[in-house]
Amino acid sequence: MPLTTLKVRHAGPGRHADMHGLYLLVRDSGTRSWVLRIQHAGTRRDFGLGAAHDVPLSDARILAANLRQAVRSGADPSAERRAGRKSAPNFERVTRECYDAMKGGWKDQRHASWISSFERHVFPTIGAKPVTAVDSVAVLAVLEPIWLTVPDTAKRVLQRIGTVMDYAHIKGLVPEEVSLRSVTRGLPRQTRQVTHRAAMPYADAPAFMKMLLGLPSTLGRDALKLTMLTAVRSNEMRCATWGEFDLEKAVWSIPASRMKMKEAHVVPLAPAAVSILKTLRARHFELRGEVGQGSLLFSSYRAKAISDMTMLKVLRDLKIDNATVHGFRSTFADWAAESTNVPKEVVEKALAHQIPNAVEAAYRRTDFFDKRRDLMNAWARFLIAESAK
Repeated sequence: MPLTTLKVRHAGPGRHADMHGLYLLVRDSGTRSWVLRIQHAGTRRDFGLGAAHDVPLSDARILAANLRQAVRSGADPSAERRAGRKSAPNFERVTRECYDAMKGGWKDQRHASWISSFERHVFPTIGAKPVTAVDSVAVLAVLEPIWLTVPDTAKRVLQRIGTVMDYAHIKGLVPEEVSLRSVTRGLPRQTRQVTHRAAMPYADAPAFMKMLLGLPSTLGRDALKLTMLTAVRSNEMRCATWGEFDLEKAVWSIPASRMKMKEAHVVPLAPAAVSILKTLRARHFELRGEVGQGSLLFSSYRAKAISDMTMLKVLRDLKIDNATVHGFRSTFADWAAESTNVPKEVVEKALAHQIPNAVEAAYRRTDFFDKRRDLMNAWARFLIAESAK
């Protein structure tokens, strides 16, 4: 029986016949495409007619009828498609066009590594190939040298190549969707080794804070002290502006645009943190005569935010080898888990972690602010009071 629109939408994996050699091909991944099987020059051949989500059943039948008519008139569809492939743009050009089209919607600039991963690992091998010639075999050649040596990068490269090929298909440069699902079957299994960032044991944190408090104030040291007291991420502290702080209410409101999860985060400030901020603000006023709402707390002489290395250098100068700046979030989490009775969900909220369970996230609307204030005050007392001993 001929296909119906409903069956096209719900048919399971396999090849489903319509009429006169037209088939719906449903892959295991769920992607659906049209294929026309016809005889040409004594040989049975399959010709792709596009993805089902772009080409409805009625249009697929028209395309199939036109192609059959062309073959009967003596045309060679294979030769025409080969000629089209020769004139197709190369993979590098399409990749750069895809990058330019997407980068404006990315959340932060860390995705700048997107194009550099192609320049390092992909373009030398397949960059000059016509985009229509990039298939699973070509992608396999890209991945084989890096699959085990830099496994995380290799997985990202595979995903990014798939994005480029989807873009090429949408732009009409590649007639059919290219599935890269089979590529990993030609590669050895990766062994998963999770490497966590070094985190200072919480029992050592007060002594380290005492060391910081005893040293002259610098941008890096002040930023690191506040990062420890607030348990925020490095970039959230480095790019903080004075307009985000209400020191009278002891609150820091970080806008969604600066948060990793793109959700606004309110940080209750312990008295020790407020004290450091007031000293820092007085110093800004003394040096500049004003403290603008958009002024950075920590900026270089070019009025740019300090880099990650500014705080990391503090650790290196003090010969602290068992810690990283980001690792102090783990130090805080370990202290809360082992030295307090604070529920895990409150600690997770203090760290601005996203709730992984979508249903739980939908029902949990509280931000535990009062409980988090008690928690951050206790953390500050642990760091400062213990360091004073």
